[in-house]
Amino acid sequence: MSLAGLASPSAAAQNSRIARDMRPIRIWLWSVAALVFLMVVVGGATRLTESGLSITEWKLVTGILPPLSEAAWLAEFEAYKRIPQYSELFPTMSLSEFKFIFFWEWGHRLLGRLIGVAFAGPYVWFWARGYLTTRMKWQFGAVLALGGLQGAVGWWMVTSGLAGRVEVAPERLAVHLLLASITFTALVWLAVGLRPKAAEAAPGRLRVMSKALVGLTLFQIGLGGLVAGSRAGLTYNTWPLMDGRFIPPSEHLFDMEPLWLNFLENITTIQFDHRIGAYVLLALAIWHWIDARRTAPGSAAYRRAATVAGLVIVQAGLGIATLLLAEGKIPLWPALLHQAVAMFVLGMAVVHARRLSEPGRPAQR
Repeated sequence: MSLAGLASPSAAAQNSRIARDMRPIRIWLWSVAALVFLMVVVGGATRLTESGLSITEWKLVTGILPPLSEAAWLAEFEAYKRIPQYSELFPTMSLSEFKFIFFWEWGHRLLGRLIGVAFAGPYVWFWARGYLTTRMKWQFGAVLALGGLQGAVGWWMVTSGLAGRVEVAPERLAVHLLLASITFTALVWLAVGLRPKAAEAAPGRLRVMSKALVGLTLFQIGLGGLVAGSRAGLTYNTWPLMDGRFIPPSEHLFDMEPLWLNFLENITTIQFDHRIGAYVLLALAIWHWIDARRTAPGSAAYRRAATVAGLVIVQAGLGIATLLLAEGKIPLWPALLHQAVAMFVLGMAVVHARRLSEPGRPAQR
Protein backbone atom coordinates (compact mmCIF):
# COMPACT_ATOMS: atom_id res chain seq x y z
CA MET A 1 0.00 0.00 0.00
CA SER A 2 1.38 3.41 -0.93
CA LEU A 3 1.08 6.37 1.39
CA ALA A 4 2.99 8.83 -0.80
CA GLY A 5 1.82 12.38 -0.57
CA LEU A 6 -0.27 11.93 2.59
CA ALA A 7 0.50 14.78 4.91
CA SER A 8 -2.76 16.01 6.43
CA PRO A 9 -3.72 15.31 10.06
CA SER A 10 -6.53 13.03 8.89
CA ALA A 11 -4.06 11.12 6.71
CA ALA A 12 -1.68 10.76 9.65
CA ALA A 13 -4.55 9.42 11.78
CA GLN A 14 -5.43 6.97 9.03
CA ASN A 15 -1.80 5.81 8.85
CA SER A 16 -1.81 5.27 12.59
CA ARG A 17 -5.02 3.25 12.42
CA ILE A 18 -3.69 1.11 9.56
CA ALA A 19 -0.46 0.47 11.47
CA ARG A 20 -2.44 -0.54 14.56
CA ASP A 21 -4.77 -2.84 12.61
CA MET A 22 -1.91 -4.50 10.72
CA ARG A 23 0.40 -4.92 13.71
CA PRO A 24 -0.84 -8.43 14.71
CA ILE A 25 -0.43 -9.60 11.11
CA ARG A 26 3.07 -8.13 10.87
CA ILE A 27 4.09 -9.82 14.12
CA TRP A 28 2.72 -13.11 12.79
CA LEU A 29 4.59 -12.82 9.47
CA TRP A 30 7.86 -11.84 11.14
CA SER A 31 7.50 -14.75 13.59
CA VAL A 32 7.02 -17.25 10.79
CA ALA A 33 9.94 -15.69 8.88
CA ALA A 34 12.10 -16.23 11.98
CA LEU A 35 11.03 -19.88 12.07
CA VAL A 36 11.93 -20.28 8.40
CA PHE A 37 15.31 -18.68 9.13
CA LEU A 38 15.83 -21.22 11.92
CA MET A 39 14.70 -24.00 9.60
CA VAL A 40 17.39 -23.11 7.08
CA VAL A 41 20.10 -23.11 9.74
CA VAL A 42 18.91 -26.43 11.20
CA GLY A 43 18.78 -27.81 7.66
CA GLY A 44 22.42 -26.81 7.21
CA ALA A 45 23.36 -28.59 10.42
CA THR A 46 21.42 -31.65 9.26
CA ARG A 47 23.46 -31.69 6.06
CA LEU A 48 26.80 -31.13 7.78
CA THR A 49 26.18 -33.87 10.35
CA GLU A 50 25.12 -36.36 7.63
CA SER A 51 21.72 -36.65 9.31
CA GLY A 52 19.39 -36.06 6.37
CA LEU A 53 18.94 -39.73 5.43
CA SER A 54 18.58 -41.11 8.95
CA ILE A 55 14.77 -41.25 8.70
CA THR A 56 13.89 -43.32 5.66
CA GLU A 57 10.10 -42.89 5.74
CA TRP A 58 7.76 -39.91 5.70
CA LYS A 59 5.14 -40.27 8.42
CA LEU A 60 3.13 -37.07 8.51
CA VAL A 61 1.32 -37.77 11.80
CA THR A 62 3.10 -40.61 13.61
CA GLY A 63 6.48 -39.11 12.71
CA ILE A 64 5.83 -36.25 15.14
CA LEU A 65 7.11 -38.46 17.95
CA PRO A 66 10.58 -40.03 17.96
CA PRO A 67 10.97 -43.74 18.78
CA LEU A 68 9.81 -44.30 22.36
CA SER A 69 11.17 -47.79 23.03
CA GLU A 70 14.36 -49.71 22.42
CA ALA A 71 12.55 -51.91 19.92
CA ALA A 72 11.36 -48.88 17.98
CA TRP A 73 14.89 -47.47 17.91
CA LEU A 74 16.27 -50.75 16.62
CA ALA A 75 13.61 -50.84 13.89
CA GLU A 76 14.57 -47.34 12.74
CA PHE A 77 18.25 -48.28 12.80
CA GLU A 78 17.61 -51.40 10.75
CA ALA A 79 15.77 -49.33 8.15
CA TYR A 80 18.76 -46.98 7.95
CA LYS A 81 21.12 -49.93 7.55
CA ARG A 82 19.33 -50.87 4.32
CA ILE A 83 20.33 -47.72 2.45
CA PRO A 84 23.71 -47.23 0.70
CA GLN A 85 24.87 -44.41 3.00
CA TYR A 86 25.13 -46.78 5.97
CA SER A 87 26.88 -49.64 4.17
CA GLU A 88 29.32 -47.47 2.22
CA LEU A 89 30.08 -44.61 4.62
CA PHE A 90 29.17 -45.64 8.17
CA PRO A 91 29.20 -49.46 8.44
CA THR A 92 30.54 -49.31 12.01
CA MET A 93 27.96 -46.82 13.29
CA SER A 94 26.59 -47.62 16.75
CA LEU A 95 22.99 -47.17 17.90
CA SER A 96 23.95 -44.16 20.02
CA GLU A 97 25.61 -42.53 17.00
CA PHE A 98 22.51 -43.22 14.96
CA LYS A 99 20.34 -41.58 17.61
CA PHE A 100 22.44 -38.42 17.28
CA ILE A 101 21.87 -38.04 13.53
CA PHE A 102 18.26 -39.19 13.87
CA PHE A 103 17.44 -36.38 16.28
CA TRP A 104 18.88 -33.75 13.93
CA GLU A 105 16.66 -34.90 11.09
CA TRP A 106 13.65 -35.42 13.37
CA GLY A 107 14.07 -31.90 14.73
CA HIS A 108 14.31 -30.54 11.19
CA ARG A 109 11.06 -32.25 10.19
CA LEU A 110 9.32 -31.27 13.43
CA LEU A 111 10.26 -27.65 12.81
CA GLY A 112 8.78 -27.91 9.33
CA ARG A 113 5.49 -29.12 10.81
CA LEU A 114 5.57 -26.31 13.37
CA ILE A 115 6.02 -23.73 10.62
CA GLY A 116 3.02 -25.16 8.78
CA VAL A 117 0.83 -24.90 11.86
CA ALA A 118 2.22 -21.47 12.81
CA PHE A 119 1.27 -20.12 9.40
CA ALA A 120 -1.95 -21.96 8.58
CA GLY A 121 -3.64 -21.49 11.96
CA PRO A 122 -3.36 -17.67 12.19
CA TYR A 123 -4.08 -17.40 8.45
CA VAL A 124 -7.46 -19.04 8.94
CA TRP A 125 -8.12 -17.01 12.08
CA PHE A 126 -7.27 -13.65 10.50
CA TRP A 127 -9.40 -14.54 7.48
CA ALA A 128 -12.37 -15.54 9.64
CA ARG A 129 -12.13 -12.35 11.74
CA GLY A 130 -12.11 -10.15 8.64
CA TYR A 131 -8.55 -8.85 9.04
CA LEU A 132 -7.51 -9.76 5.50
CA THR A 133 -8.22 -7.92 2.27
CA THR A 134 -8.89 -9.96 -0.85
CA ARG A 135 -5.35 -9.31 -2.02
CA MET A 136 -3.89 -10.43 1.30
CA LYS A 137 -5.92 -13.64 1.19
CA TRP A 138 -4.37 -14.54 -2.15
CA GLN A 139 -0.87 -13.46 -1.13
CA PHE A 140 -0.89 -15.42 2.11
CA GLY A 141 -2.49 -18.38 0.37
CA ALA A 142 0.40 -18.39 -2.09
CA VAL A 143 2.87 -18.45 0.81
CA LEU A 144 0.97 -21.37 2.35
CA ALA A 145 1.19 -23.22 -0.97
CA LEU A 146 4.94 -22.52 -1.05
CA GLY A 147 5.24 -24.12 2.36
CA GLY A 148 3.38 -27.22 1.24
CA LEU A 149 5.56 -27.46 -1.86
CA GLN A 150 8.64 -27.11 0.34
CA GLY A 151 7.62 -30.18 2.35
CA ALA A 152 7.07 -32.20 -0.81
CA VAL A 153 10.41 -31.09 -2.25
CA GLY A 154 12.11 -32.05 1.02
CA TRP A 155 10.87 -35.62 0.74
CA TRP A 156 11.71 -35.66 -3.01
CA MET A 157 15.23 -34.67 -2.00
CA VAL A 158 15.50 -37.39 0.65
CA THR A 159 14.30 -40.13 -1.73
CA SER A 160 17.22 -39.35 -4.06
CA GLY A 161 19.61 -40.65 -1.40
CA LEU A 162 17.78 -43.80 -0.37
CA ALA A 163 18.91 -45.96 -3.30
CA GLY A 164 21.86 -45.80 -5.68
CA ARG A 165 23.57 -42.92 -3.84
CA VAL A 166 25.21 -42.27 -0.47
CA GLU A 167 23.76 -38.74 -0.21
CA VAL A 168 20.93 -36.67 -1.62
CA ALA A 169 21.19 -35.30 -5.17
CA PRO A 170 22.92 -31.87 -5.08
CA GLU A 171 20.43 -30.25 -7.45
CA ARG A 172 17.52 -31.38 -5.27
CA LEU A 173 19.19 -30.00 -2.16
CA ALA A 174 19.73 -26.70 -3.97
CA VAL A 175 16.06 -26.55 -4.99
CA HIS A 176 15.03 -27.33 -1.39
CA LEU A 177 17.22 -24.54 0.00
CA LEU A 178 16.22 -22.07 -2.69
CA LEU A 179 12.52 -22.70 -2.13
CA ALA A 180 12.92 -22.08 1.61
CA SER A 181 14.76 -18.85 0.80
CA ILE A 182 11.99 -17.75 -1.57
CA THR A 183 9.41 -18.43 1.16
CA PHE A 184 11.49 -16.35 3.59
CA THR A 185 11.70 -13.58 0.97
CA ALA A 186 7.92 -13.56 0.51
CA LEU A 187 7.27 -13.39 4.26
CA VAL A 188 9.67 -10.49 4.79
CA TRP A 189 8.37 -8.63 1.73
CA LEU A 190 4.78 -8.90 2.91
CA ALA A 191 5.60 -8.01 6.53
CA VAL A 192 7.52 -4.88 5.56
CA GLY A 193 4.78 -3.81 3.15
CA LEU A 194 2.17 -3.83 5.91
CA ARG A 195 3.88 -1.06 7.84
CA PRO A 196 2.59 2.29 6.52
CA LYS A 197 5.43 4.63 5.73
CA ALA A 198 5.96 7.57 3.42
CA ALA A 199 7.59 6.75 0.10
CA GLU A 200 11.30 7.47 -0.15
CA ALA A 201 12.76 9.77 -2.79
CA ALA A 202 15.50 7.89 -4.63
CA PRO A 203 16.84 7.58 -8.17
CA GLY A 204 15.25 4.84 -10.23
CA ARG A 205 18.56 2.97 -10.53
CA LEU A 206 18.69 2.54 -6.73
CA ARG A 207 15.28 0.91 -6.84
CA VAL A 208 16.29 -1.37 -9.71
CA MET A 209 19.59 -2.33 -8.10
CA SER A 210 17.93 -3.07 -4.75
CA LYS A 211 15.72 -5.66 -6.44
CA ALA A 212 18.66 -7.00 -8.45
CA LEU A 213 20.54 -7.60 -5.18
CA VAL A 214 17.63 -9.69 -3.89
CA GLY A 215 17.63 -11.78 -7.05
CA LEU A 216 21.39 -12.20 -7.06
CA THR A 217 21.40 -13.19 -3.38
CA LEU A 218 18.81 -15.88 -4.07
CA PHE A 219 20.87 -17.12 -7.02
CA GLN A 220 24.00 -17.22 -4.87
CA ILE A 221 22.15 -19.17 -2.16
CA GLY A 222 21.12 -21.70 -4.82
CA LEU A 223 24.76 -22.04 -5.90
CA GLY A 224 25.67 -22.55 -2.25
CA GLY A 225 23.17 -25.40 -2.11
CA LEU A 226 24.97 -27.06 -5.01
CA VAL A 227 28.31 -26.61 -3.22
CA ALA A 228 26.91 -28.21 -0.06
CA GLY A 229 25.18 -31.04 -1.89
CA SER A 230 28.21 -31.98 -3.99
CA ARG A 231 30.76 -31.45 -1.20
CA ALA A 232 32.57 -29.06 -3.53
CA GLY A 233 33.83 -27.13 -0.51
CA LEU A 234 36.20 -29.99 0.30
CA THR A 235 38.28 -29.27 -2.82
CA TYR A 236 40.44 -26.28 -3.78
CA ASN A 237 40.81 -25.17 -0.16
CA THR A 238 42.86 -22.13 -1.08
CA TRP A 239 41.90 -18.54 -1.81
CA PRO A 240 41.86 -16.53 -4.05
CA LEU A 241 43.39 -19.13 -6.37
CA MET A 242 42.08 -22.60 -7.26
CA ASP A 243 45.01 -24.96 -7.67
CA GLY A 244 47.27 -21.99 -8.41
CA ARG A 245 44.90 -20.27 -10.86
CA PHE A 246 42.15 -17.73 -10.54
CA ILE A 247 40.25 -19.44 -13.38
CA PRO A 248 40.72 -23.24 -13.58
CA PRO A 249 41.58 -24.72 -16.98
CA SER A 250 38.62 -25.21 -19.32
CA GLU A 251 39.30 -28.95 -19.46
CA HIS A 252 38.62 -29.05 -15.72
CA LEU A 253 35.60 -26.76 -15.83
CA PHE A 254 33.91 -28.49 -18.76
CA ASP A 255 35.07 -32.10 -18.76
CA MET A 256 31.53 -33.57 -18.56
CA GLU A 257 29.14 -34.23 -21.39
CA PRO A 258 26.65 -32.77 -22.06
CA LEU A 259 28.02 -29.32 -21.24
CA TRP A 260 25.19 -28.33 -18.86
CA LEU A 261 25.98 -31.26 -16.58
CA ASN A 262 29.15 -29.48 -15.42
CA PHE A 263 27.06 -26.79 -13.72
CA LEU A 264 25.27 -29.41 -11.60
CA GLU A 265 27.82 -32.16 -10.98
CA ASN A 266 31.36 -30.93 -11.75
CA ILE A 267 32.77 -29.89 -8.37
CA THR A 268 35.36 -27.61 -9.99
CA THR A 269 32.69 -25.73 -11.92
CA ILE A 270 30.32 -25.64 -8.96
CA GLN A 271 32.88 -24.10 -6.61
CA PHE A 272 34.13 -21.67 -9.28
CA ASP A 273 30.56 -20.51 -10.01
CA HIS A 274 29.94 -19.93 -6.31
CA ARG A 275 33.13 -17.91 -5.99
CA ILE A 276 32.33 -15.77 -9.03
CA GLY A 277 28.76 -15.27 -7.79
CA ALA A 278 30.16 -14.01 -4.48
CA TYR A 279 32.50 -11.57 -6.22
CA VAL A 280 29.70 -10.19 -8.37
CA LEU A 281 27.34 -9.83 -5.40
CA LEU A 282 30.05 -8.15 -3.31
CA ALA A 283 30.99 -5.72 -6.08
CA LEU A 284 27.39 -4.73 -6.80
CA ALA A 285 26.51 -4.35 -3.11
CA ILE A 286 29.49 -2.01 -2.56
CA TRP A 287 28.72 -0.08 -5.76
CA HIS A 288 25.09 0.30 -4.64
CA TRP A 289 26.27 1.55 -1.26
CA ILE A 290 28.54 4.16 -2.88
CA ASP A 291 25.79 5.19 -5.28
CA ALA A 292 23.30 5.61 -2.42
CA ARG A 293 25.80 7.70 -0.50
CA ARG A 294 26.25 9.98 -3.50
CA THR A 295 22.58 10.32 -4.48
CA ALA A 296 20.78 10.00 -1.13
CA PRO A 297 23.29 10.88 1.62
CA GLY A 298 22.07 10.50 5.16
CA SER A 299 18.81 8.89 4.07
CA ALA A 300 17.26 5.65 5.28
CA ALA A 301 17.97 4.18 1.84
CA TYR A 302 21.67 4.95 2.24
CA ARG A 303 21.79 3.38 5.70
CA ARG A 304 20.09 0.23 4.44
CA ALA A 305 22.41 0.03 1.43
CA ALA A 306 25.38 0.33 3.79
CA THR A 307 23.98 -2.45 5.97
CA VAL A 308 23.46 -4.75 2.99
CA ALA A 309 27.03 -4.12 1.79
CA GLY A 310 28.43 -4.70 5.28
CA LEU A 311 26.59 -8.00 5.63
CA VAL A 312 27.81 -9.15 2.21
CA ILE A 313 31.39 -8.35 3.24
CA VAL A 314 30.98 -10.40 6.44
CA GLN A 315 29.38 -13.20 4.44
CA ALA A 316 32.27 -13.29 1.98
CA GLY A 317 34.74 -13.45 4.84
CA LEU A 318 32.88 -16.35 6.45
CA GLY A 319 32.82 -18.20 3.13
CA ILE A 320 36.56 -17.82 2.73
CA ALA A 321 37.17 -18.90 6.33
CA THR A 322 34.98 -21.98 5.90
CA LEU A 323 36.87 -22.93 2.75
CA LEU A 324 40.31 -22.47 4.28
CA LEU A 325 39.41 -24.37 7.47
CA ALA A 326 38.03 -27.40 5.59
CA GLU A 327 40.50 -30.25 5.91
CA GLY A 328 38.71 -33.40 4.86
CA LYS A 329 35.54 -32.18 6.60
CA ILE A 330 33.58 -28.94 6.48
CA PRO A 331 33.85 -27.21 9.91
CA LEU A 332 30.40 -27.00 11.47
CA TRP A 333 30.31 -23.57 13.10
CA PRO A 334 31.87 -21.44 10.33
CA ALA A 335 29.66 -23.20 7.79
CA LEU A 336 26.50 -22.60 9.83
CA LEU A 337 27.43 -18.95 10.37
CA HIS A 338 28.02 -18.67 6.63
CA GLN A 339 24.54 -20.01 5.97
CA ALA A 340 22.90 -17.89 8.68
CA VAL A 341 24.52 -14.65 7.49
CA ALA A 342 23.38 -15.47 3.95
CA MET A 343 19.82 -15.33 5.23
CA PHE A 344 20.55 -12.04 7.02
CA VAL A 345 21.86 -10.65 3.73
CA LEU A 346 18.71 -11.83 1.98
CA GLY A 347 16.40 -10.45 4.65
CA MET A 348 18.07 -7.02 4.71
CA ALA A 349 18.13 -6.87 0.90
CA VAL A 350 14.39 -7.64 0.82
CA VAL A 351 13.62 -4.96 3.42
CA HIS A 352 15.66 -2.46 1.41
CA ALA A 353 14.02 -3.35 -1.91
CA ARG A 354 10.53 -3.34 -0.40
CA ARG A 355 10.97 0.10 1.09
CA LEU A 356 12.28 1.48 -2.19
CA SER A 357 9.45 -0.15 -4.13
CA GLU A 358 6.98 2.38 -2.74
CA PRO A 359 6.33 4.89 -5.55
CA GLY A 360 7.68 8.31 -4.79
CA ARG A 361 9.28 11.38 -6.27
CA PRO A 362 12.71 10.49 -7.77
CA ALA A 363 15.64 12.29 -6.23
CA GLN A 364 16.96 15.09 -8.42
CA ARG A 365 20.62 14.15 -8.63
